[in-house]
Amino acid sequence: MSTPQPELSHLYTLGVALALGLLIGLERGWESRERAEGRRIAGLRTYGLIGLLGGVFALLGERLGAAILGFGFLGLAVLLVAAYYRRFRLSGDLGITSMVAALLTFGFGALAVMDHLFLATAAAVVTTLLLDLKPRLHAWLRKLTPEEINASFELLLISVVLLPILPNQGYGPWQALNPYAIWWMVVLITGIGFIGYFAMKIGGARHGALLTGITGGLVSSTAVTLTLSRFAREQPAHRAAMASGILAACGTMFPRILLLASVINPALFTPMALPVAVATGIIYLAAWGLWRGVGEQTGQETLPLSNPFQIGMAIRFSLLLAAILLLSEALREWLGDAGLYLLAAISGMTDVDAITLSVSRLGAQDLSTGVAVLAIFIAAASNAIVKSLLALYVGGPRLGWQVGLPQMIAIALGGLAAFLQSA
Repeated sequence: MSTPQPELSHLYTLGVALALGLLIGLERGWESRERAEGRRIAGLRTYGLIGLLGGVFALLGERLGAAILGFGFLGLAVLLVAAYYRRFRLSGDLGITSMVAALLTFGFGALAVMDHLFLATAAAVVTTLLLDLKPRLHAWLRKLTPEEINASFELLLISVVLLPILPNQGYGPWQALNPYAIWWMVVLITGIGFIGYFAMKIGGARHGALLTGITGGLVSSTAVTLTLSRFAREQPAHRAAMASGILAACGTMFPRILLLASVINPALFTPMALPVAVATGIIYLAAWGLWRGVGEQTGQETLPLSNPFQIGMAIRFSLLLAAILLLSEALREWLGDAGLYLLAAISGMTDVDAITLSVSRLGAQDLSTGVAVLAIFIAAASNAIVKSLLALYVGGPRLGWQVGLPQMIAIALGGLAAFLQSA
């Protein structure tokens, strides 16, 4: 007699529940492998059985009511608490990670039988990975500074708490000031800077000025220019390496503004892609050429990293964005597109991100795509000129030429591509 189809289905899901328990048990058993037999509360077999137990109680719940599953979970929890209390009395061990993992294993087994196979499997794999990463996670935690932890919480505050409660409508002249849109752009730029900060901290100068420039360009290519120019002045032997790092940061600026502009206004991606690719390719090629000539210089100097996020900085940036949005609308109203180009040139001297975000938002409303792209490249050109002058002034004439010439070529060719696309 053939086995009925429902029986085969239940057998399969119970097998998955057992497998998920064995997966977690494999990691837990390996973690506690040094303990003597009988000194471990749960190992490979026990976790497998707990997963199977969750599946069995889920099947019983289908026949006897959902309450039976709750009673099964409660009974397991009581048993685990008693076992852990006994272990605490004997060894003083306060860790409850394995107990929580056991309770999760029961739940994953139940989910597998309740036709949530993907959810149960994915959650079990993530749980196992999280358990296995304990040494690395603790090592990373020990490396965090109080400022970095505070910065993480502040970033969550402005993104998860403040952003959703802001009104999403225009205020002021020309309805140019939208609190939600302005603060969302603040969250976007500070989030990218936050990622860049930790990329710099993890990679650091161990991998050379080139990697520092690429990751530092996510935070501020101007700050990287100033820092590496000072290093080049103090250590002339490493001038070429520092120049390659500066160019890498300057090259990273272009993909960054493409990302910012495209997130605000996806229609800008296609017309900006070619000019950005041209400018980035030229600058990166020059950076690579300088670096290849340097050879294996290590550049072990540690870059001074400031606080990755400050709430005061976010407020100042939001005010700057609001002012530029208002000025953009005013100059465009009074002078047409020429007024926007003038504002882009002036704003780009100090900060290219604010004008990029402002122009991208205008482009999503009533500003033509061609004008938006050209204005962003004018800001980028202005910023590149300022960084070249900083390298010349701080690092000396030779560094100024090494940094300035590739940037001017990149801006000229990239700007030409942007102009042709906007025509």
